[in-house]
Amino acid sequence: MSSNGLKPNENNIREVLEFDVLIVGAGPAGLATACKLKQLNAELSVCVLEKGSEVGAHILSGALIQTTALDELFPDWSALGAPLNVPVTEDEIFYFTSASKAIKFPKFAEPKLMRNEGNYVISLGEFCRWLAQQAEKLGVEVYPGFAASEILYGSENEVQGVLTGDMGVDIAGAAKETYMAGMELRAKYTVFSEGCRGHLGKELMDQFDLREGKDPQHYGLGIKEIWEIDSAKHVPGRVLHSTGWPCSESNTSGGAFLYHLDKNRVALGLISELSYRNTYYDPFEEMQRWKTHPTIKAYLEGGKRISYGARALAKGGIQSLPKMVFPGGLLVGCDAGTMNNGKIKGSHTAMKSGMLAAEVIVEALGNDRWNDELSDYTQRFKDSWIYKELHEQRNWGPAIHRWGNIVGGAIAFLDAHILGGRLPVTLHECVPDHEQMLPSISCKKIAYKKPDGVLTFSKLDSVFLSNTNHTENQPIHLKLTDPGLPLAHNLPLYDEPAQRYCPAGVYEITVNESGKQRFQINAQNCVHCKTCDIKDPEQNIKWVVPEGGGGPNYADM
Repeated sequence: MSSNGLKPNENNIREVLEFDVLIVGAGPAGLATACKLKQLNAELSVCVLEKGSEVGAHILSGALIQTTALDELFPDWSALGAPLNVPVTEDEIFYFTSASKAIKFPKFAEPKLMRNEGNYVISLGEFCRWLAQQAEKLGVEVYPGFAASEILYGSENEVQGVLTGDMGVDIAGAAKETYMAGMELRAKYTVFSEGCRGHLGKELMDQFDLREGKDPQHYGLGIKEIWEIDSAKHVPGRVLHSTGWPCSESNTSGGAFLYHLDKNRVALGLISELSYRNTYYDPFEEMQRWKTHPTIKAYLEGGKRISYGARALAKGGIQSLPKMVFPGGLLVGCDAGTMNNGKIKGSHTAMKSGMLAAEVIVEALGNDRWNDELSDYTQRFKDSWIYKELHEQRNWGPAIHRWGNIVGGAIAFLDAHILGGRLPVTLHECVPDHEQMLPSISCKKIAYKKPDGVLTFSKLDSVFLSNTNHTENQPIHLKLTDPGLPLAHNLPLYDEPAQRYCPAGVYEITVNESGKQRFQINAQNCVHCKTCDIKDPEQNIKWVVPEGGGGPNYADM
């Protein structure tokens, strides 16, 4: 990727770079925004910042892609070599009734939202790398390895750009020999496309009260693995979804998937709703249990696990969408929460949200406007197919959460599948996920088996496969608002849930020789999933960006 203009000068004086449009995050939304901008006006200067070591390094999704937005952005995407090589050939949906039994949904009972004819099984990271190549061909400057750490505001509280984090700072905050000052990147408009629970997106929502009148955002945690399996068991394009066990044993909502890629590979994972109530629930361990179900185990026996990762996803739907515009910029994609929870797909909606952003930005710049509020975006979004799609499935999640998989699923099926989203009522979920957890005294402990190292694995073994790394001795990027709070409150009340909800073993309780307990943060393990920032009952853990280029390095997730 390009790196012109991003070299420090001799004295480490902070450099200032200026662009017409700055985009924070090289995911589907950000890259689609960049491409559309240059398609509409090739003369614009457009920059994309990406905190990962390369485009795709931090990208994780199932992933099935619906090509609606891609068809609009690049109608000739196949000729351009887009990595959509495995069309969906068949859908299977199961309800796991127990650890050993399952009911397969008949075709007539499959929700149309879950039908994937015309979609493709892909690596979203690979797809983003391809999108970045198209962006660069159009003249976009793409800078991986640079983390946007702060928002730059003007005299009238308008967003003017971002500041990248200083590099070469030790854990005490002192400059090392490798110190390089961060840079000011200023723009007429700044688009934030950081993905789910973006840390700058959070700030913007508070700064401009973007959540006023909206339901709280709701989240899931996706734990994903890629396996190489026996060629005799491999059916390219086969798509399997399941619900029920193991999550149902703790009355937790969740669902799982197994997608057949090419090259004898399958992508599989479990999504746990982060509204779960049992403090002893461990999303990672539930994923390991799920693999032992005979329906899944049959595919994996004799195979080899080759990749691991985890990422939170925003699934609140249209009721939880914040206002997406503010003076100087926009929120797009999963930074706002545009995923279609009913379909379990967000790439196409993320891309379209960015393409709409590009349209209003180009129109504003053409009228000699900058750093103001792009209010036209709100109506344009409502007039688009994204709004129609999200409105159609708006009751999907709330119905299942209120009344369970059977009754709630039937209501959701009726609304989305039969009535096309025309049920004359919109259900709401007004309690945020972090307030759902019950005290440990009210929870049943869950006995998870030790990993066998063949089908099931430990968190630390899994993190190794994510290629996660952070520069040593840098400041810890997982901040405690009150450092004494975890052991003073969470531990006795909730038996410190961070040691379970984190899928990377970042948080643990250690005991010294005198028997004193300590809340330890192993920040080096962090896979940037954002679960701690979301689920901590006291909202005491704040995730901020580490040094650019750190974190996981997903090859094909």
